[in-house]
This record gives sequence, structure tokens and C-alpha cells, in this order.
Amino acid sequence: MTKDDVLMMADVLSREKDIDRGIVFEAIEAALATATRKRNREDIEVRVQIDRASGDYEAFRQWEIVEDDAAVENPARQMTFAAAEISYPDDTHEIGGVVEEPLETVATFGRIEAQAAKQVISQKVREAERARVYEEFKDRVGQMVQGVVKRVGNREAIIDLEGVEASLPRSNWIDREILRSGDRVKSILTEVRSEPRGPQLILDRRCPELVIKLFQLEVPEVGQGVIEILGAARDPGSRAKISVRSQDNRIDPVGACVGIRGARVQSVSNEINLERIDIITWVDSPAEFVIKALQPAEVDSILVDEESRSMDVVVEESQLSLAIGRGGQNVRLASELSGWELNIMTDEAAAEKAEREAQEAVERLMTQLNIDSEVAGVLVEEGFVTPEEVAYVPVQELLDVEGFDKDLVEQLRVRARDFLDIREIAELEKSRPEADLQAMEGMDEATAALFASKGIRSMEDLAECATDELVEMTGIDAEQASELIMTARKPWFEETDGAVESQEDVAGMESASSS
Repeated sequence: MTKDDVLMMADVLSREKDIDRGIVFEAIEAALATATRKRNREDIEVRVQIDRASGDYEAFRQWEIVEDDAAVENPARQMTFAAAEISYPDDTHEIGGVVEEPLETVATFGRIEAQAAKQVISQKVREAERARVYEEFKDRVGQMVQGVVKRVGNREAIIDLEGVEASLPRSNWIDREILRSGDRVKSILTEVRSEPRGPQLILDRRCPELVIKLFQLEVPEVGQGVIEILGAARDPGSRAKISVRSQDNRIDPVGACVGIRGARVQSVSNEINLERIDIITWVDSPAEFVIKALQPAEVDSILVDEESRSMDVVVEESQLSLAIGRGGQNVRLASELSGWELNIMTDEAAAEKAEREAQEAVERLMTQLNIDSEVAGVLVEEGFVTPEEVAYVPVQELLDVEGFDKDLVEQLRVRARDFLDIREIAELEKSRPEADLQAMEGMDEATAALFASKGIRSMEDLAECATDELVEMTGIDAEQASELIMTARKPWFEETDGAVESQEDVAGMESASSS
């Protein structure tokens, strides 16, 4: 191989494979080293160095330097430190280093050597390509990419992304979507896997992010940040909902996303297999936003439960099917978009639920405050449904209730506070470790308190735990958890041993009596 051949090969491979020229030179050096080793009868180590400017190259034979008292396993590749000092006195040597000796280079190689060199270059170039692809795409996860369908199989479609193949699994296709070779598609890059056969790029066309990215592309106001898309929910291939908000009061966010005669939203819909898209203006009030998200259904009223993050949405009988949607689609998408659990019901069902909950509240107050149903019913009717409300609301609010006098109000407040005090004491008792756990060998006060807070209050509770379960619950070291569990289980083994001894005593007595 002449120096001109070396330079030409480096330029061609670097340009065709889009690989750094220095990496290509390293591949050629490795190939020439392999070919040089093939020409020698011994199993030697060879290093080749190419001048990047001229293309000239030199070859060197290498020996690894080992300690003098070490066994030389491969004389063709190893040399003791003393031998290196004698053979190459002008060089500086160290254990683990190498000594080199120039080898004669040749312009041409035989068929076997050339084939070996070709394989090495191909392997090195493939490795460089895989590294380049991984580095190029690893930071693009979550972004929208565009490519051409290269081929379609039973399990996936292969998409050509700028000369790189990506996989679009069937499970990530839009429902009822048909892809053919040559189709141009947009997808979200969801994963980049670095595998031995090369980086695998995984695409997705079902995720809500695709709708958001398409609007950013089609609507300049969204791309510039004047209009903000706050969320999206999809039933891929059928329907989608997005929430939008304008940073400029002069711009209508819904109108801007729809476009003149619906051109913009239609363009997005065409990209996702004609999926219908509802565009909803974001408002700060969750209840008001849910009303908008459930359109075209008309909502009568909404009952919000902040604690469970759910809403009871009341509609007329005629609006029930419209609010729920086909297969529950409308309410499901509205729930995903708003982040609230939505329960659609009619006026009649809402009234029945309210009556049932009121009755349950009355029964709870009767038990908790030891009062009759009439007083409990009045409290619930006036909105006092928990002992906390009875105990801590201003006294005047209770006095304003018709039929309540000062003595009754004071008595109710005392009973409510007593109930809360008793409940607090009971809760503290539940979180307090029992005496046998605190006194157990190897147990300290802090660990016992930690166990009790997780419901492990006694030695019996601890003995029934598994090591991995205890580690997961408390975060303590696995070895410590195992030791504590075994200590807690000691009484089990003592009872077993005692039972065995008793059986032996009985057997001995029976034997003696028979004698």
C-alpha cells in the first residue's frame, strides 16, 4: 500500500462515512499492523504509525517489559527488564512498558494479509459509525424527527433519518395507520440504545408530545412562545385535546392554532392520520377548565374534592352520553388533560350520592360526639360534617344555627375536642414501640421508633418481616435488618426446642411405666 493509497483511502472513508479523518487513520494503522503480523511467522505485536500529511508509515515490533523474576509466557511478545536494559541500553525502561524495534515496511501485501487488513478497516469504521450515531442522537430524545419509510415488516417499520435507520414498532403506530415504503413521517424519538450491533433509535407516533411538537412547527406563535401549549391528551387515530394559553391578550390562542379556515389544525391532523383535535383555552380555575374540556357537553354543576383530586360533574340526562363520549373517550381525555379524576353523573344520581354521603356523615357524628340523629342531622345540614369543624369554628357560627343555644353549643364543642384528643392519643400509641421491641438485643431507641412508625411495634411484628421487606420499608442496612429479624425470631426456636424436650419427657415416662 503506497502513501498515496493511504491518503486517498482516508479521504474517501472520512467523506463517505462522515467520520473524523483521524479515526480513519487509526483504523488504517490497525489494519496495516494486522497485515504486518500476518506476514511474520511468529505471533508478534506490531505498531504502525502513519504521517497524516505525507501518508508515509512506519512499523515497529513491540515487546512488553516484565519483571526479571517473572515467567516469560510469550517470548515473541515479552521481554524481562534485564534483557531490555542489555538489548536497548539507550532507552528508558519500566515494568509494564514496551520496547520497540523498527520493521521493514512493504508496498504490497499478499491476499491473506490484504483480506485481514480490509476486515480490520471495516470493523473500525463500523465502530466509529456507531459511536457517531449514538453521540448525534443521544441528546435528541424527546424531540420530533422526520424520516422516510425505508421498509415495513410485521413487527416494525424502518425509518431512514438522515442516513440513519430508526425503528418504529407496530405498537407505536397510530390506530388504523397504513405505512408504505417512501412515505414521509414525523415521530418522537423516545429512546437511543447503545447495542453491540449499533445504536438503535426507537420512534413513537402515539405519544401526546407529537401533537405538541406538530403545533410548534405549524403555528409560528407557538414556536415563538407567544402561545403556550400546557398539555395534550390523545386517543391516537381518533381524537386529541390540547390546552393553550396566550401570553399576549391581543391574540386568541384557539383561533391562532386553528388558522384561517382551519388550515393549521388540519395540517396537524393530516400528519396524525386525520385525528380530530379539540383546542381548549386554559384557565386557572380547575372546575372552569374541566367544563371547557368536556365540551360540547353542557355541565350543570361541579363538586370539587381537593383531597382526592376528583370532581363530580353533574349533567342533564340528555347530555350524559355526550359528556362521557364513545367508549368513555371524552371524559377520559378531559381527565388526562386536566389531571383530575372526573365522575360524570345525572342530577338524580348526584342527589342520591349527596343524600347517601349526608347520612354517612350523620352516623359518623352520632358515634364520634355521642349525640342523637336529630342534632347530628342539623349539624350536617348546616355544613358541620367533622369533629374538627364543630370544635374549632367560631362559636357564633354554631349559635346562629336555629334551635342551638349556648349550653348545647358548648357541650358539642367539649365533646368534639374530647374525641379529637382521644384520637390523637390513640394515634400516638399506634406509633409507639412496645417494651419488648425496645428491650430487644441490638435495638436502639431511634431504630425502634423508626420501626414503630412503619407499623412494626413488637418483636412478633419484626419476626414476621422478611429482610428485603424491612430494608425497603425502613431503609436500614440489609445485614442489620437480617440480624434484628433473627434476634426477634429467637423465641420461636426456643418454643420449638421446649416442645421437643416435652415430647421426649413424655416418651420416657411411657417407657418407664411399661417396664
